[in-house]
This record gives sequence, C-alpha cells and structure tokens, in this order.
Amino acid sequence: MTMGQSVRAIAVLALGFTSMVQPAVAAQQTNIDFSSETAGAEPKSLVAVVGIWRIESEGGKNVLAVDGRQWKEGQSSAGVADKARALYGERYAEFLDRVQAYAYYPYTVAKEVEDFRAGEITVRFEGLSGRIDQGAGILFNLKPNGDYLTLRANCLENNLVLWKFEKGKRSSVSWVRNAPAASKQWHDLKVRISGTKVEGYLDGKLYLEHTLPAPVSGRIGLWSKADSYMHFSDYTVTPADLPTQH
Repeated sequence: MTMGQSVRAIAVLALGFTSMVQPAVAAQQTNIDFSSETAGAEPKSLVAVVGIWRIESEGGKNVLAVDGRQWKEGQSSAGVADKARALYGERYAEFLDRVQAYAYYPYTVAKEVEDFRAGEITVRFEGLSGRIDQGAGILFNLKPNGDYLTLRANCLENNLVLWKFEKGKRSSVSWVRNAPAASKQWHDLKVRISGTKVEGYLDGKLYLEHTLPAPVSGRIGLWSKADSYMHFSDYTVTPADLPTQH
C-alpha cells in the first residue's frame, strides 16, 4: 500500500468512527396553543374521538374545552369514521370498532405526533365543573386496536392515577393520593417517558413513578371523564433526542 493509500484508509476509518459516536439529533418539539383555532368549533390540531370537544375563549385566550355536561357515555364524536381513517389509514376499521364499542371516556388525539416513544408531554388544565368527576388526562401509547395509557389528575379526588385501557377495560396501573388540584384554578400536568419508565408530575412536583412491562410507542392526546367540564391549554410534546441514523 502506498503512503497516499494509507492516508486515505486512515481518513475513511476516522470518518466511520466519527459517525458511530456522533451525538444524538435533537427531536422536534410540538406546541399546540389553540391561538389560531375557531371558537365554538372542534379543534383542528387534535382529533376529537370520544365526547364533546370544542374551542372556547377564556380571558381573551383560546383554550380547548371538553364538555361532559352534554355528553352521554357511549357517544363517540361526530364523523368518527372519517377521523379513524385519517389517524390509522387501512387499519381504521379495527380502531373504529373498539371506539364505538367502548366510548366510555372522552378523548382527543394529536394529529402531528404519529409515534411518541420517549420524552415529555405537558398540558395546562382547569376544572370548571362536574359533580361526578373533574378529570384531566394526558393520553399516550394509543394503539391501532384502541388500547392506550393515560395519566389523570382529578380536581375532586386530589389524586394522580396512571390508567391502562386494554380491550375496552380500564384498570389502574399506579395510584397516588394527596395530589391536590383545586377546581377553577390552572394546573400543570406532565408525563415523562424514558424507556419503560413513566413519571407523573402535577404543578412541577413528581408524584408518580412506574415501570411498564414494555416500552411506549403510539399516538398521544388528551383525556377526560364522565360529566367533567374542563379547559386545556399549552399542550406541548418534547420527544427525547433521537439517535443518529446510519
């Protein structure tokens, strides 16, 4: 091998090593603040699947409302078949069947985030009314078959719960008491995902920690319950840094 060939070989080797240790690429953050939405209409940035979701104005600011005062259990949102097709394409029928069979809890799905695996999801919420429940939740790990997880705060119960929805049945995964969230006040809810680890925060305080049996992968959204009338704002999705692809 000539000296020139040796230099080129070393350069290629160095380049390959540099590629292997190249730092992670910062993932793109998604912010949904509803400022450009139309008051009185369903949100465009999220897909209302179950329940009544609409944009309302509070203090001159657009917010997202879920209104359980007019909603009956088992009632999916208007045009749910087209929405299911927009979310899951060819697999929409499987998702639609599950939604229509188990439309017990209002939820909406973010359009822009197709597969959230790690990072943080945050939202501000305010409980306005609800005699049975005033529940605000971050939905994640939503599968084409309708299964999902949700981190839920409740203004009436002062607890933080990680729920699992599987084959239409709800069960608690982790339950933390003494997590106050007073009605008619704004609060911050956050879920942080790292591998199989889930952390739940309320107003900046870590309350809940749990390890799942498998990593998270799926769509995300917002969730509520029963007769809850809630406002949501400042929905932010911050994926973890993604490894460079080679």
